[in-house]
Amino acid sequence: MEKRKILVVDDENHIRMLYAEELGEDGYDVITAENGDGLLELIEKEKPDVVILDIKMVDYNGLDLLQDIRNKYYDLPVILCSAYDTFKDDMKSIAADHYVVKSFDLSELKQKITEVLAY
Repeated sequence: MEKRKILVVDDENHIRMLYAEELGEDGYDVITAENGDGLLELIEKEKPDVVILDIKMVDYNGLDLLQDIRNKYYDLPVILCSAYDTFKDDMKSIAADHYVVKSFDLSELKQKITEVLAY
């Protein structure tokens, strides 16, 4: 069976490394991006099965990037991942499939990935 591909978009290097390592150990093919620069082109090229998107990035707002992704790839599952739960109430965040508060315990994130890939 072909590996499912996950795109992690986060401006924090240690987060990208943690997610890539843990999700890679779970058998996913993980690609990372540190910001929204060229994000739609990257999605076009890599064709990920799921996008894990940080909200607060230097120079980028993940909620705006989510809108961009939705406008072009409306079927692509997006999981918002933020250190803050305050964005859960933002109307823009409802366009995401799931919202996960960042943690070093990735069990909730992994569960949401499994859920979106099951559809």
